[in-house]
Amino acid sequence: MKKRRTKPRRGHETRRRKPCRFCQNPSLEIDYKNIELLRQFVSERGKIKARRVTGTCARHQRKLAIAIKRARFLGLLPYHVYVYR
Repeated sequence: MKKRRTKPRRGHETRRRKPCRFCQNPSLEIDYKNIELLRQFVSERGKIKARRVTGTCARHQRKLAIAIKRARFLGLLPYHVYVYR
């Protein structure tokens, strides 16, 4: 049986998570009317980006998802963005 390595391999150091920008700056408000902010967390196809991509914490990711869905319902953000070839 092979022994496990205790140290990470060379070039494979553990990466630190990005700090949540909403936790760092409490003056930033997550609001469904702030479309410029919400567009940073939506892909070019219109899908909500994952936490590991955006670096938000679980609490703020939930608030972002609710705000994006509310903005979609009100017609401020599109549900789908079609890419024509």
